[in-house]
Amino acid sequence: MYDITVIGGGIVGLATALRIKEQKPGLKILLLEKENEVARHQTGHNSGVIHSGLYYKPGSLKATNCIRGYEMLLDFCRRENVPFDLCGKVVVATSEDQKPLLRNLYERGMQNGLVQNRMISASEIKEIEPHVNGLEGIWVPYTGIIDYKAVSEKYAECLRKLDGEILFGEKVIDIKSRNTFSEVVSATGKVFETKLVVNCAGLYSDKVAQLTQPETIKVRIIPFRGEYYKIRPEKHYLVKNLIYPVPDPNFPFLGVHFTRMIEGGIEAGPNAVFAFRREGYNKLDINVPELLESLAWPGFRKVAAKYWKTGMGEYYRSFSKTAFTKALQELIPEIQSEDLIPGGSGVRAQACDYDGGLLDDFSIIENKGSINVCNAPSPAATSSLSIGQTVSERVLARM
Repeated sequence: MYDITVIGGGIVGLATALRIKEQKPGLKILLLEKENEVARHQTGHNSGVIHSGLYYKPGSLKATNCIRGYEMLLDFCRRENVPFDLCGKVVVATSEDQKPLLRNLYERGMQNGLVQNRMISASEIKEIEPHVNGLEGIWVPYTGIIDYKAVSEKYAECLRKLDGEILFGEKVIDIKSRNTFSEVVSATGKVFETKLVVNCAGLYSDKVAQLTQPETIKVRIIPFRGEYYKIRPEKHYLVKNLIYPVPDPNFPFLGVHFTRMIEGGIEAGPNAVFAFRREGYNKLDINVPELLESLAWPGFRKVAAKYWKTGMGEYYRSFSKTAFTKALQELIPEIQSEDLIPGGSGVRAQACDYDGGLLDDFSIIENKGSINVCNAPSPAATSSLSIGQTVSERVLARM
């Protein structure tokens, strides 16, 4: 019998298991992961940015966990010798109508305690990023770069040192509630008895949550693929560190941007297109049952009806390198199509409610036998130890 079974070996699941074990070492903790290693999906496919908390509504779970998680992450990496670089970034307004949005973003950052941020002029932008086209910007010195897979592997190592158990190749297919415990059933036929289930299953978090108490789960995960290009080495001089546009306030995506990677190289992207399967990293990846489930969800149909023009623009950029280049040229006019080579992609687990809302904040749903992290997109990696702390507090209140 386990005290806690955590489902999901991404960075949030690992951080949660680690924080629980650190605070109450005597608890018997099991982490189940369906793949053969940690961080195979969202964690291992993101752009490796350490987020500052600039974008998030003051007082929201995203804001509070990102700001607290930022410091916790840096402390952990310094202690465990995980490399990172606080290189800073610029957020750039390229048109007059973006200036008010940029200033609102600056004020939001100040409300979140980012007092070292500063508004910068066009000439100051050029001093930081000489090849960027911008009318006005924000310099964000807090932002950094890191390898979140390396962080996840270190979390796993620390968890094992504390006698936490991690099992790979164990896809959860059922959870049976008993009087005082639950039975977690895996596809290999194994049954794990546990007092409490903690669901950190990412792209399948809603599916796992529905195994516990379906009537309490009012959201569905809609997968959005983000596709990247890499900049050819001879054009790396165009980008010093990180360059972001002013985001569209109607969407939980930050727009195509330029990111220097901790392991070397520069990525450009991502776009945000509806994926035809939850782990659909390629354009032609299709899982018919998953696609039909997404299309059948009333909330997604409302989103599609409202924002179909934006969605079509994203798809056009997905299939047109010229269109993708044009979007990048708003930030760096010198960039050309031939400077880009295909890069990787990731899939964001975006929760969508019944009424067509794309959840902007983290969502943690509790029921009798489980705690479900049902929406934890970016900045979840930066926030991972703080999310783990938030969940662990709820777990320990039940023990």
